[in-house]
Amino acid sequence: MLVNLEDGVCRSQIVVTDADDATMTVECTLCGDSYSVEPDAFNDGGVVYWPAAMGHNRGGGGDE
Repeated sequence: MLVNLEDGVCRSQIVVTDADDATMTVECTLCGDSYSVEPDAFNDGGVVYWPAAMGHNRGGGGDE
């Protein structure tokens, strides 16, 4: 799932690659850096990216 450029901390596009009940793993598409962030890391209160990533992990059909 792609993170909106306005919400990310990297200058290039960040992709959420995995999620669990406490963190999301993200990767920068430009530099390849991968790291864990909290569910509310993108100033969305944890209601946009984390639930979608959790749904995708459980076969719920989140956007990539």
